[in-house]
Amino acid sequence: MWSVILVMPAVEAEFAVSRSMASMPYTATMLGFAVGNLLLGRVVDRFGIAPCLLGAALALAIGFAGAAMAPSLIVFTMIQGFLIGIGTAASFGPLIADVSHWFRRRRGIAVAAAASGNYLAGSIWPLLLKDIIAVEGWRTAYFTIAVISLCVMIPGALLLRPRIPANFTADANRVGIDPATGQRMTLTPRQLQWLLAVAGVGCCVAMSMPQVHIVALCADLGYGVTAGAEMLAVMVAGGVVSRLLSGVLADKIGGIRTLLLGTIGQLIALTLYLPSDGLTSLYVVSLVFGLSQGGIVPSYAIIVREYLPAEEAGRRVGIVIMATVLGMALGGWLSGAIYQWTGSYHAAFINGIAWNVLNVAIITFIMMRSRGSPSVPATA
Repeated sequence: MWSVILVMPAVEAEFAVSRSMASMPYTATMLGFAVGNLLLGRVVDRFGIAPCLLGAALALAIGFAGAAMAPSLIVFTMIQGFLIGIGTAASFGPLIADVSHWFRRRRGIAVAAAASGNYLAGSIWPLLLKDIIAVEGWRTAYFTIAVISLCVMIPGALLLRPRIPANFTADANRVGIDPATGQRMTLTPRQLQWLLAVAGVGCCVAMSMPQVHIVALCADLGYGVTAGAEMLAVMVAGGVVSRLLSGVLADKIGGIRTLLLGTIGQLIALTLYLPSDGLTSLYVVSLVFGLSQGGIVPSYAIIVREYLPAEEAGRRVGIVIMATVLGMALGGWLSGAIYQWTGSYHAAFINGIAWNVLNVAIITFIMMRSRGSPSVPATA
């Protein structure tokens, strides 16, 4: 899912399009990723995670190979959305939902570990692919990803064939009570679902500004694509650390409070980008941004599992993840459009800050709508 960000400047140059048009393949990827989380979330509830991952491996291999041969931006964008975007979704929301059933006392760290895979990829692949792109071009890099997708994902999917024992699912179906804090939610499941979805859009419109445009920003400032790729790697490496620490924290204080801390940290980091235009300061702020926001999206999944029915985990996690990805897609395009209108990324960062404030307000409201309840915590 990070490859399209890395090749954005090369695609913009090869197809001779504007910055906002060059952002469209990323937007299409995020739309496909959003739809995939929703559709495959229903599939994993019924059939388990292994069939989802096997199908995703084939979709990604075909998608990256096809995109490498794309004759136009339109074809490239459609492949990114329909094959790469949907294929990538299988190893995020559906995998998180499946893993969440296997754990009770340590569910937060389990979910965070599963969700760290795509961030770990984002810290590794930009560094490995940047040299291929510089020497052989972005098309060769895409062929490389196609081969690796088959070689890595199919064996991994086969290892995940065992299904969740029925007694695990039944015992985990404790609805409406946070097992970490003993608090009961006063919102209805539908109200909570919609509030989490809107909050997800807000936080991810904000999150997408640095993640999607950091490479292009560095190119504009004269630091080159390589520096931007390294900042992206630093950002997502910090995100891995943030996700794991947030998982540990969620097991102690619950998903809602963990989410609020993460989104406030992201707001601070976005604000720090405004005065930063030096190479060193951009590296530092990118690390701060990664360390603050990495645990945000997994926290939504933890909240769903704390307060909503376990047998609907795949579908409900898929809905919330879809909303967050739609926010990423909207933010990626909107930041590019604002750049096109204003000639700089300053206004785009301000736009992200405004969306982040909306997210903080919603999560604060959700937290206020929970009250103490004398529940008995899980014992296993």
